[in-house]
Amino acid sequence: MSSPYLVRRIGVGAAALGVLAGVTALIVAIASVPDSSSNGNADAATVASGTPEVHALSATTGTLVGGEAITITGASLDAVTDVTFGGVSAADVVIADSGTLTAVVPAAVDFQPATVAIEVVADEAPVAAAADLDYTYETSTAVDRQMEYLLTHWNDYNVDEYGDLNSVGGDCANFASQSLLLRGWEMTDEWFNYDAGSDWSGAWGYVPAFENWLTANPELGATQLSFDERDQVKVGDLVVFDWNDNDYLDHIQVVSSVETVDGEIVIKMVGHNLDTNYRDLDETITVDHPGATGHFWSIP
Repeated sequence: MSSPYLVRRIGVGAAALGVLAGVTALIVAIASVPDSSSNGNADAATVASGTPEVHALSATTGTLVGGEAITITGASLDAVTDVTFGGVSAADVVIADSGTLTAVVPAAVDFQPATVAIEVVADEAPVAAAADLDYTYETSTAVDRQMEYLLTHWNDYNVDEYGDLNSVGGDCANFASQSLLLRGWEMTDEWFNYDAGSDWSGAWGYVPAFENWLTANPELGATQLSFDERDQVKVGDLVVFDWNDNDYLDHIQVVSSVETVDGEIVIKMVGHNLDTNYRDLDETITVDHPGATGHFWSIP
């Protein structure tokens, strides 16, 4: 097909028809060849638009125990496979659309305040971000204070304030009671520890007495849960054990981790006596003390 503009310029004489046909064919051929530079830019733009990129976070601070859902916006985020906070994977990542996802913040490592880097990952490769992505864990709730204290003193007893009751039967209840002070509870005439453990009550440092005191004071809001109700258990709750299944309580610890692994709820605990920061509940009642029983106390 010839351009009207070109036909007028060249003319339509009989002698020139062959030239016109040749020139027209050349023009059409040239017009049909893609512009490599413009197409290259278009291809690059297409590739760029498909490359994941993070633009912003809805929050950059949170609690030590985590659990908050933050929103991450960007481009092509539907390719994201993981979000980590200081190397720890988010508890859950939900992609809303290509430009938005939410990530549930994991607990701070050992419940200690820190500023950590957030890394968004797509197919095992870090996703580029418009700026450095940092998240600051702050001690801001009663449970934060409780867990920060427990993970600081699980193997470094705070004897100057509360003593060490291992010499009189065990320090597990003493340690659990200390953590409840950080949780916001106050000492009473029945539940106390003064003068670095030189003056303490049975309800404070003796597991059976603590159990009776807790049961007798429902205003504290504690709710007893069976081991089968672990889906209601949260970090900071209490676990009491009857090692011999003889209706006599022997030990107490505090929940330090609740995770779902392969569809099963895995609970870990922090405590004294067998000083541990993440002791596995199921291993405790099957390997350490086969046949042991017990229950939780859910703390509001």
